[in-house]
Order: sequence, then C-alpha cells, then structure tokens
Amino acid sequence: MNAPVDSSPVNLLGMPRTELEAWFTDRGEKTFRARQLMQWVYRRSVLDPGAMTDLSLALRESLDRDVALGLPQVREHRESADGTVKWLLEMGHGQDVEMVFIPEEKRGTLCVSSQVGCAMDCPFCATGRQGFNRNLSAAEIIGQVILAIRELGGTGEDSPVSNVVFMGMGEPLANFKEVVKACDLLTDDLGLGISRRRVTVSTSGLVPQIQRLAELSNVALAISLHAANDKLRDELVPINRRHNIAELLDACWDYADRTNSKQVTFEYIMLDGVNDQPRQARELASLLVGRPAKVNLIPFNPVPGTPYERSPGATVDAFRKVLMDKGVITITRRPRGNDIDAACGQLAGNLDNRISAPLGAKTMHTGHRA
Repeated sequence: MNAPVDSSPVNLLGMPRTELEAWFTDRGEKTFRARQLMQWVYRRSVLDPGAMTDLSLALRESLDRDVALGLPQVREHRESADGTVKWLLEMGHGQDVEMVFIPEEKRGTLCVSSQVGCAMDCPFCATGRQGFNRNLSAAEIIGQVILAIRELGGTGEDSPVSNVVFMGMGEPLANFKEVVKACDLLTDDLGLGISRRRVTVSTSGLVPQIQRLAELSNVALAISLHAANDKLRDELVPINRRHNIAELLDACWDYADRTNSKQVTFEYIMLDGVNDQPRQARELASLLVGRPAKVNLIPFNPVPGTPYERSPGATVDAFRKVLMDKGVITITRRPRGNDIDAACGQLAGNLDNRISAPLGAKTMHTGHRA
C-alpha cells in the first residue's frame, strides 16, 4: 500500500537563499527566481504570489497553489505609554508567544521569540516559570519580523526595525538550526538586509552552541550572566551547573576573536540584596576588565510569584560606578513597557501540553528572557 502523498503547501518563508534556489531548480526554474521571490517577500513585504508581477503567470499560479507564505496571527496588540509595542502571537494548538518593539530616537529594536516557553526555570523570569513546549521554525521566527514591519506601517526597504534581538521567549541556541537560518535571512542583502552587528543572539550559556555559532555566523553575542561566581549563578541561571562561568567566558572571548567582534554584551539583572553589592561588582569587574566586554545592568521587572525585588536606583548607580572605575564599559538599561508587561523578564505567552526535561538531558531546550 502506497503512503499518502503530502499535498500541504510548502512554506518558503524562513528558507535561506541557497535552500530557496535549490527548491526552484528542483521545479525546473532558474535560480534567479529565488532572488525575485526574496525581493518581494523581504524587501517589499509582499506575500501574495499573484502580486509578484515580474514572475511569469504560470509561476505565480503554481506558487499560489503550492506555496505558503503565512505570518503568525495576532491575538493581542498592546502599546505602552512610552511607545513600546507588544504582540501576543498565535502559533497553533493553543500555543502563543510574545514579541516586543522598542522605538528609540535613532533605532527601532524588535525582540523576537525563538521557542514556545522555555525549560530553563530561571527563578526571576516569567517565561521560565511557564515550562517549555516546542521550538519555533525559522519561518515562525522570520515571520515575526515581517509581521512587525507590516504592523508598524513599513516595508523591508523602509523598515522601522533597525535591530533584531533574540531576547524574547526561549533560549535561542537551544533552537540552533532554525535560529541560524533566521539570522541568515535577517542579514542577507536579499533578505531583510540588517547589519550583522545589529542582530543579537542572547544565550544563558550554551557553550558548544556558542562555539558552533562562531563557525556559521558572526552576529552579535549577548550573555545572560546575572552573577559573577558559580555558587550564585548556579541558583539564578541553572545551566551554569553544566557550563560554569570560566568555561562560558572562554567561549565568549573565543567568539569575539573568531568573529572580529568589538565586544560581547553581558546582561546583568539587578536583584535587591542578591547580586547588587559593591563586592559583587568588583568580582564582576575582575572577570571582564581588559576584555572585549560591555555590561548591561537591567533593573528587575516585577514577576508574580518570585521572591525578588528591584535594586534601588542608588544601588544600581554605585554598582555601575565600580565597574566603570575598573574600566569596564557599563550602561544601565532604562525599563521600557512595564505597564504592558513587555519589559525584560516579563514575557509570557500561553502554553498547553508543556514538556519538561531534566537539566542536562539531551532533549533539554533551555529558555530565558533577560
């Protein structure tokens, strides 16, 4: 008995240029058709094959019949008093993720999700408290970017999105293959055409994947550090029990060297009385001084059910002064979108059928939002 033929449309969204060229040649088309399609989709934000007027009528009809170029569905759209925008996006089967756009005077930063939930269980993070369901595909990741551009009234050629950060729901490097595909499209001249230094992958510390990323991509790297010694980081970022701080930092300096990066960004959530004391600032400075490093101090944003409180402003300022006096570039991130729960650590979509995996298991997909 023959197996049933899968007649569902092929999703070309999120397919890197080389794969897309191969798809067209397999259908008897020239490779330049892939470049034409990419121009329509990523530079002009056109998803209807019938509107792609430089394609032949026969090709437009076949694409309309056989291809999917769908975007996530918006379940909820909220705008903060400070201009930050948050979308709740439906990913099917009761699974939702969140995406945030942060407008600034000289740039617009889009924070995208890479997984539905996460399994990291960082105690200060709303996403981690939900559990994990699944990885997002490259199509679902890049679809967030196209959707945001369209929702904000632009196109790929005139995009309000200048920066993309993988700092939404999920641990990007636990979804390595799909995230790399998405990064390829974000930085491809025929894709979104964003500078590699304006695409940032943030990780809680998956060392082997950092090493692989250096081989395949030279996007900017950010590390959710949050502590300067292993005892405290084991508590705040459990993946540290597998890859300790020394191993993680070695991977970071190697990444910076191999990709000619000026710096690696270290994210540090300021938790009152936990990791915000001057001695801890000195400890952090000793790890980073003289290295290609920048520290982002992030005021903790309230997450129901967590035992943590935000460090007072004066404490944050004193912590920053210690680092700066030691020669470590340090900025304090201004909270954005608190009134719509869109700030760092607050993203939480809807998850059904959660999947859990013990820390260290091969099937584990760690996640974070920091």
